Amino acid sequence: MTPAPLPHHPVAVVGAGLGGLTLARVLHVHGIAAALFELEASADARTQGGMLDIHEDSGQEALRAAGLHERFLAGVHPGGQAARILGRDGTVRLEQPDDGTGGRPEMDRGELRDLLLGSLPAGTVRWGAKVTDARPLEDGRHRVTLADGSAFTTDVLVGADGAWSRVRPLISPARPAYTGVSFVEADLFRADERHPVSARVVGGGMLFALGPGRGFLAHRETDGSLHVYTAVSAPEDWLDGIDFTDTEAAKTAVLKEFDGWDDSLRALVADADGPLVPRRIHALPVGHRWDRVPGVTLLGDAAHLMSPFAGEGANLALIDGAELGLALAAHPGDTEAALAAYESRMFPRAEASARESARSQTLLFRADAPQGVVEMFTGGEG
Repeated sequence: MTPAPLPHHPVAVVGAGLGGLTLARVLHVHGIAAALFELEASADARTQGGMLDIHEDSGQEALRAAGLHERFLAGVHPGGQAARILGRDGTVRLEQPDDGTGGRPEMDRGELRDLLLGSLPAGTVRWGAKVTDARPLEDGRHRVTLADGSAFTTDVLVGADGAWSRVRPLISPARPAYTGVSFVEADLFRADERHPVSARVVGGGMLFALGPGRGFLAHRETDGSLHVYTAVSAPEDWLDGIDFTDTEAAKTAVLKEFDGWDDSLRALVADADGPLVPRRIHALPVGHRWDRVPGVTLLGDAAHLMSPFAGEGANLALIDGAELGLALAAHPGDTEAALAAYESRMFPRAEASARESARSQTLLFRADAPQGVVEMFTGGEG
């Protein structure tokens, strides 16, 4: 008996993060269906968390292409572009208010994801779909196998599946490498009420409290909580020596790296609510690119993972998704022309942003920190 043919999707996207969702939305606007396959069990499987500054020339352009810019503007966080820069002694080195004239309004990542999800037809995202294998067939098509044993074929396979992409090996041997910086993330809930000192330290937007090789990066979220990224230049195995199942012991271990820092800054970790979350910062090589491979491409972190210190990651994912969607719509029936056009714009943009992210990492934590960031904000050399 001849086996039944596999399900076929003209465009299959692995990963339903911001980039994959933007791609699907732009294709939908142009009458093209896409199928998204997402590892997470549902849209509510985990808290998306974190504020994103959405840049005028990238993320906002993508949302315009998706027909969602007005709805995005209605959901931005007033005051979120404010910034404070402090030294390790708690002295304010620079304070900039959000006067509403900046080009990087802030929005909660979860709210932006919900905006994109809500703009897609029901069933576009297949939740709980873990890709275990992807391999080329004839004529640029690919066969993709899922963890439940099911499989499908596709004309266009897009890896939008993040740092450890399962699609990337089809076109590139590159793997992310540790950047030399580790984060420990923390939250302080209902900050104005429960943590008033920390609330004043962070202010209404973003805090940079920096010293040589370490610092606290924090921002106020729309629900009134503070999200803190404690950054330490450390060996890759530093986090392995901390027991994060014992929150108080973990706080003590992390704060050893901040001996002598002002108590108002140490409180961002000492008074944190809930567990601390470790995260090593990885990046793909600056200028990562690949030769054209029929029927497959990458976007977002799968294509150009970089450190977060220039605030480019989410914006690049958004503009990648939008431009890939526009390219596919502009070249009906010619997948290779579409993918080549997309990659020709994506590669140089990603390389420039990756260089800036690596430069910003050095600038934030250099020996005279926070002077480099002060100069960057004030137009100095940086």
